[in-house]
Amino acid sequence: MPRGPRLDSPGTLHHVIIRGIEKREIVADDKDRGIFVSRMGPVALKTGTNIYAWALMTNHAHILLKSGQTGLSAFMRKFLTGYSSSYNRRHERHGHLFQNRYKSIVCEEDAYFLKLVSYIHLNPLRAGLVTTFEELEHYPWSGHSAVMGRKAYEWQDSDYVLGYFGERVGTARTAYLEFMQQEGKLGRQPELTGGGLIRSAGGWSEVLSMKRRGERQFSDERILGSGEFAQEVIAEADASVREKVPLAKGCPEVIELVERCCQRYGISRQALENGCRRKEFSEIRKELAMTLVFEIGLSYARTAPLLGVSASAVCQIIKTAAAADCK
Repeated sequence: MPRGPRLDSPGTLHHVIIRGIEKREIVADDKDRGIFVSRMGPVALKTGTNIYAWALMTNHAHILLKSGQTGLSAFMRKFLTGYSSSYNRRHERHGHLFQNRYKSIVCEEDAYFLKLVSYIHLNPLRAGLVTTFEELEHYPWSGHSAVMGRKAYEWQDSDYVLGYFGERVGTARTAYLEFMQQEGKLGRQPELTGGGLIRSAGGWSEVLSMKRRGERQFSDERILGSGEFAQEVIAEADASVREKVPLAKGCPEVIELVERCCQRYGISRQALENGCRRKEFSEIRKELAMTLVFEIGLSYARTAPLLGVSASAVCQIIKTAAAADCK
């Protein structure tokens, strides 16, 4: 399957999720966990990657980081290739260890930084690997212990996290722990594990509420943040990457939505995807572009093959429709 583009530039905040292939374990014991951490840190230092929060589970891991000058891909490639080779040698296995590519969500720092720090550091507690905050404070396989001063990693920027809570370290740690305890009462918060309008708005109910109020917000499934932030990130992305990389045509629910719309207009989905230019196709493309981008949260590039046009054409359709709404 064709791979979609990464959104990354130096200094971009990412929530990275690494999963084992077919949901299998990526660590078998504490020695594996130690190797994982010992490889992640040095590579972060070499690539200028700032790590703020992390949690190593059994079959997946979360990392909140800000990419360095070489970008996210360089860090992840060096880190994961080295670890998987070590794991395979140690366990006498062959083949891929990780599921496809890692998942990375570009995040709006002001709105989501602390939420993501707490979400990631609470993973061991929510998964039952520890049962209390005191145990979590001493749990060696997440960044919480470093923020609380129980561990010291030169590659983890705990001071940056504590800076959100106060200037004095002791006072900041107390405030941080109180914040963690409050966040721990909120449940799993699935809106923090992906991008798009549904995630950024906090779920379908808020998206539907926005629709009833007549509010529209630009979104992209690779971005967790406001419409304005998403537009800024997309604007910074290289145009050739945005427009030339082919993407999968969407999930069954999206295909079903497109099918229903085509039936209402009395046209075939195949003709739409083949780029038919008759007048009625312009109308359906406008309707679907607004729905898929603003309500579902698809990117221009992912919307394009569904409509039989280029990503730049989707952008133009939306701009024209938005300008008409403002008149």
